[in-house]
Amino acid sequence: MTYKFPALSIFPLLVCLWLFLPTIGNSQGNNDMLCVGAHWTEAEGADFLASMKKAYTTKKEWEARASAIRKQVLKGTGLEKFPKKNALNPIFGEVREFDGYQVQNVAFESLPGVFVTGSLYSPKGELKNLPGIISPHGHWTQEGDVGRYRADAQKRFASMARMGAMVWAYDAVGYAEMEEIGWEHKHSEALKQQLWNSIRGVDFLLEMGVNPDKIAVTGASGGATQSFLLTAVDDRIAVSVPVVMVSAHFFGGCVCESGMPIHKAKNYQTNNVEIAALSAPKPMLLVSVGGDWTKNTPKVEYPHLQHIYGLMGEKNMVENVHIPEDQHGYDEKKRQAVYPFLAKHLGLDLSKALHADGSLNESAVTLEDQRDLYVFSDKNPFPSHGVKNNSGVKWK
Repeated sequence: MTYKFPALSIFPLLVCLWLFLPTIGNSQGNNDMLCVGAHWTEAEGADFLASMKKAYTTKKEWEARASAIRKQVLKGTGLEKFPKKNALNPIFGEVREFDGYQVQNVAFESLPGVFVTGSLYSPKGELKNLPGIISPHGHWTQEGDVGRYRADAQKRFASMARMGAMVWAYDAVGYAEMEEIGWEHKHSEALKQQLWNSIRGVDFLLEMGVNPDKIAVTGASGGATQSFLLTAVDDRIAVSVPVVMVSAHFFGGCVCESGMPIHKAKNYQTNNVEIAALSAPKPMLLVSVGGDWTKNTPKVEYPHLQHIYGLMGEKNMVENVHIPEDQHGYDEKKRQAVYPFLAKHLGLDLSKALHADGSLNESAVTLEDQRDLYVFSDKNPFPSHGVKNNSGVKWK
């Protein structure tokens, strides 16, 4: 099949580079080991995958490669040895009830005094043993259209909750409520902090009673990067859905994606396709579009992932939905693709999110103002022992 791709939108790339450049000099002396943004050409990315395909032709060979990739992600982020997991000490806001779902703002301590802010979406009724979904967000910063507060994000969280899942939607380091507390996103350890916050997010969902065998992760753009990185290092993730991010040549332009040496080391090189492949043999859906760096997915990235899944004996567990006319984001056509996949693998009620003809069924979702989704307020003040910026983090 031949795909006709529209012109590549440069805006997401410019945003990523804007986020990355102010801190490129603060990357712990590892600049020569960083792979930033469009580090390779499209041809170079494809050639790398072609050469690696020859390097693992058996399950055993891929498992050895996967182990090396996982080790470098952890080493590169400084998480080779996890810090001791402290009690989460969640702080809960009031429950707000809507049509078929409810929302509760929550903050928990990922490290002593480090409060991760977010909102917990869940179906009304019995909340025990539900499937869980972790949902990080990408680099949307325009006022009124930020991170997890965007209309498409709220529709996604609420729809997945109406389908029967408990959804944890949380702020990236230095975004929205965390930014107002004092955190910076353009920080040399943003990748480490976000990955740790995601790992603790899984702990939080388990503490809330979700089914430990049915935990998924999904996000778009930078949120997709956080999704496949979490899947790579946390075996508790059972289903992975990275949207518009898995690319052979583009490595992510923000410090929270490529600001630490997870892709390259002495005598070592990988890319985001191989990192995403650490989900194998568990179900994974790639959503790609013609308007960004995922435009080649059907003929470059997806076949390589099928090869790896085939080595693991589960070639059918990886899928790709390609939308050649679409641009970067997690808008309607992407959600139409993702909901059936999650319903199939998590046992959710698809009729709560799609009509019988496959069109979106999101009219029951109530969009809330950004501050309605904040945890802390005069009634629920920020704890006196709370860490208010990146420099206050104590990892040991």
